[in-house]
Amino acid sequence: MSFVYKVCSKDEWDHANLNKFYTGSEIDNEDGFIHLSTKEQLSETVTKHFRGKKNLIIISFSTEKIKNNLKWEVSRNGKIFPHYYGNLETKYAEKIYNLHLTADGIHKFPENFFS
Repeated sequence: MSFVYKVCSKDEWDHANLNKFYTGSEIDNEDGFIHLSTKEQLSETVTKHFRGKKNLIIISFSTEKIKNNLKWEVSRNGKIFPHYYGNLETKYAEKIYNLHLTADGIHKFPENFFS
């Protein structure tokens, strides 16, 4: 099974769970789609867009379950990124991981996340 990932704040996701839909972050709403990443793209995404931010989580989604509104499009550095068009039903979340911010301001991914 193939997965894509969304990084957002815990508060943002908690709000989405109340409504049963994730409508996206501010930048997602500006761009007209929900920015997702592959596992290989996550480190760069976190470094570039979430540096120093606390209270973050990573949510995994099965590409099979969200395929109807998932598009793979050229983005950063000419690479293909997954973008979700529409509101993403929170019931499609497979697993949620905490993304810890260390004292030196670097995010620490969960142990064995990339294995």
